[in-house]
Amino acid sequence: MISYDYPLNERIRALLRLEDLFDRTLHFVAADDPESHHVALVTLFDILEVASRAELKSDLVQELERQRQTLLTFRNNPDISEDALNGALYEIEQAAAALLAMQGKTGQHLRENEWLTSIRNRAGIPGGVCEFDLPAYHFWLNRDGARRRDDLNGWIKPLLPIRSGLGIVLRLLRSSGRPERQVALHGAFQLMLSGRSAQLIRLRLSRQQAVVPEISANKYALNIRFIVPDTDMRPRQSDTDIEFELTFCNL
Repeated sequence: MISYDYPLNERIRALLRLEDLFDRTLHFVAADDPESHHVALVTLFDILEVASRAELKSDLVQELERQRQTLLTFRNNPDISEDALNGALYEIEQAAAALLAMQGKTGQHLRENEWLTSIRNRAGIPGGVCEFDLPAYHFWLNRDGARRRDDLNGWIKPLLPIRSGLGIVLRLLRSSGRPERQVALHGAFQLMLSGRSAQLIRLRLSRQQAVVPEISANKYALNIRFIVPDTDMRPRQSDTDIEFELTFCNL
């Protein structure tokens, strides 16, 4: 099955982008070659851009506290495992404490590093980080892989509380809904929402169905078109019925 997440507000959109960027950065940091470490560093700059929203940290802390209070209402509930509940509360409390311990503006340690700033300024220019443009960066890329990895981990570490916090929020959000089986007749599906609220729509379909969902939604209706991807021709809407799972998620 392939899952597609569609955010319905800007806050969730930012969290999904950061989740993807953190996962990509840490994936490339774990490699040894300089090309992977270059991708990791450029992606780290993208994290800096998205995470710079002044309210992001406070939003995460507030949401974690709200979820903590909700979980506390399940104390002494015979249907709830106390060990599982205590584990979830501990994870939330640790993530919130780490976020509150972050000092200053998010990513300030990266902005204050003049060497990184010089790379960041050139990275937006096509081919702007060639060895003749940034010889010091070329030297760094040719250092031992373990040394580069240590540098990258040192630059990423102060941002990891954000990753932990958003990971908890998105996990709770994704698990909040109940999947419903749906069918898109001739590749098209529409659902009137009738006041139904959600922060995230999740769509899952079989990998054997070679289609891609195009999702649009407002407070009145949800529309999905399943497109047959083609790298040589203009994509077209599927003319067959498509079975899929649809989940409305809301915290």
